[in-house]
Amino acid sequence: MEAVVAVFALLFMLFLGLGAYATVKAVGAAKRGVDRTLTQARRTVEDHTLRAKSLAQIGPAGEIAQLRLKLRTSMRATQDALHARVAQDESLKESIGLFERLSAHGHELDDDLKRLESEPDRAALAERLPALRERTRRITDSADSLRWAARDRAHRFADDDLDSLSTQIDVETGALRHWTGSEPAPPPWPEAPAADSPGTRQTWPETPRSEPAEESARPAITPPASRPTYPWQKKHRPESTT
Repeated sequence: MEAVVAVFALLFMLFLGLGAYATVKAVGAAKRGVDRTLTQARRTVEDHTLRAKSLAQIGPAGEIAQLRLKLRTSMRATQDALHARVAQDESLKESIGLFERLSAHGHELDDDLKRLESEPDRAALAERLPALRERTRRITDSADSLRWAARDRAHRFADDDLDSLSTQIDVETGALRHWTGSEPAPPPWPEAPAADSPGTRQTWPETPRSEPAEESARPAITPPASRPTYPWQKKHRPESTT
């Protein structure tokens, strides 16, 4: 009895531990989902704000917003392109490593640009703009190069696969259309029999026609006619009763 109680207690603790683990995993997954949603929403709001500032403000402040928007758009597009293709092409892992190093410079530049948005000294901001433009250009050019190289690589693989498939299809279609003496040729269609050949003409059965009334009234078997009497035949006389 004590052994049975111990087994049930062990099973209860096991189920309790599994339930707690599943709960923690579910909560963690939900939290990560909420974090991703909040991050995406925050990023969307920031992008719209920067776009509005780049259109509404003039001078150094508007250009700062344009630089931030250009930087964020280029880095995000490259990140999505690399991570979307790394599952099919493992050689892109090295490219992702390079992009992560580039992202460190990009985040640093974005932080600097964000701080300069509230800079009251417009003259000092205008003096720093050429260096900021150059840093932004170098980072975005490197990100664009990685992104387009990954796309060109994917397109090249697709073109090579299509060329190989087209070649195989051409070989197969040529083999299907090739007949040699050892291979049976497709059976020809049978020729129609000549019209004057006896016993070979096949026609559809004709529809039975109604016979005239007098023919239909004719009996199936005609009764025999009375036999004629010839002179050499003797007449049967009645036998005498006397």
